[in-house]
Amino acid sequence: MLSEFDLIRRYFTGRQRARATLGIGDDCALLTPAPGRQLAISTDMLVEDRHFFAGEDPRRLGHKSLAVNLSDLAAMGATPRAFTLALALPHADAAWLEAFAAGLFALADAHDCELIGGDTTKGPLTICISVFGELAPGTALRRAAAEVGDDIYISGTLGDARLALAGYRGELALSPADLADAAARMHLPTPRVALGQALAGLAHAALDISDGLVGDLGHILQASQVGATLDVDALPAGPVLARQPQALRRQFTAAGGDDYELCFTAAPAARAAIAAAAASSATPVTRVGRIEAAPGLRWTDASGAALALELAGFDHFR
Repeated sequence: MLSEFDLIRRYFTGRQRARATLGIGDDCALLTPAPGRQLAISTDMLVEDRHFFAGEDPRRLGHKSLAVNLSDLAAMGATPRAFTLALALPHADAAWLEAFAAGLFALADAHDCELIGGDTTKGPLTICISVFGELAPGTALRRAAAEVGDDIYISGTLGDARLALAGYRGELALSPADLADAAARMHLPTPRVALGQALAGLAHAALDISDGLVGDLGHILQASQVGATLDVDALPAGPVLARQPQALRRQFTAAGGDDYELCFTAAPAARAAIAAAAASSATPVTRVGRIEAAPGLRWTDASGAALALELAGFDHFR
């Protein structure tokens, strides 16, 4: 049977790039930012039966565990540098650990992000990652920086992850092919790191969409003390959701959750630069609304007619 330290040595060491001043093996890791840079730090936790289904494929779970953290760095415009991993396991299953580590490190390697420490224990399956990034002082994209008159943008597409969840729960009847395609967005989100870096110093406010656009955009509006109007029919639906009825498209793009796309604001004068940033990062972006002085979130349809939509984002304690 694997001991705690056998587990760490076998699956989570030997991949260090010597970026950390001191990595795995001591009581603390040491990071030294490059001269003139700041550290951006974020933590996310994934709990079985709350954030993912029991029996989830471990390779996909390894990817998603890091992806949701890299998405937070993307929302700040930071460059990933390192991460820590705290892992509670019901038991030490070698095959599960090998697959989980493969998914985790494939994404870490793609973003040149180094594992520098963490912890393991026995318990209900829980994965907690803290990620560290770098950025130039004064360039961080913050929730409190939206300005009246700003355009509101969304990266990528929304809603397919929520559609997959509805399929898994039996709320909707989806073909096996459609369920598999939609579920790829749930299990293997793409952190928009390159776009976030391209937006640093260009966009005003930003965050990543994890709990649904309506709830997450609300954080920007509250922090910036502004309001907004969104065209619900401009929200970019995922390819599977795009084939569903209008009411479902509206609901799942606006309040679906688990998208890990970026929502950001920028001045209308920056539209050409935003398009260039999208092209340079190979990430589609869609302009979906505007920031306004009047508080609150308002909705229109494609014709500009006002809509009364009752939508809410995901709440972990609801």
